[in-house]
Amino acid sequence: MDTRLMIRGEPGDTRVLRRAFGTFATGVTVVTVGGDTPHGMTANSFTTVSLDPPLVLICVGREAVMHAVLCDQGSFGVSVLAADQGHLASYFADRNRPLGPEQFAGVACQSGQLTGAPLLVGALAHFECVVRRTYEGGDHTIFLAEPVSLHRCADDQALLFLNGRFRQVESERSEATT
Repeated sequence: MDTRLMIRGEPGDTRVLRRAFGTFATGVTVVTVGGDTPHGMTANSFTTVSLDPPLVLICVGREAVMHAVLCDQGSFGVSVLAADQGHLASYFADRNRPLGPEQFAGVACQSGQLTGAPLLVGALAHFECVVRRTYEGGDHTIFLAEPVSLHRCADDQALLFLNGRFRQVESERSEATT
């Protein structure tokens, strides 16, 4: 069975494309906004762009609730999840969760000092970011942002997403040198 996606000609099967994209392991984050309508969503489309000036980006589907909230807010928080926080990644990926403050009921967070975005306790790192530019990217918008506050919280293992599942890096194994 040929599972290649043809770039030219007829559009290919998006399931094949999703499986191919899924072979690239990514970190997992929860992106949040504060304000009167706090909201959070799981995202593996967070990446660094530049050290000078410091820039990051996130990609958000235009149909996602987060898209409209983020466009209105203009700032967001990012919690980089630790390997033992898969339950939080699943929780914030669930589109049936309540919106607003109820979404954060029972979730240990602290408010970002500059953006007010909820930041998840136990995360490896927190970033508070201000959107500087947006770009259209297919069915998503690319939000280019400047981190205005950051805190590295822990040196633990990161939660990863690979082939449609949450994973973690195996502990390093010492290799025999004899």
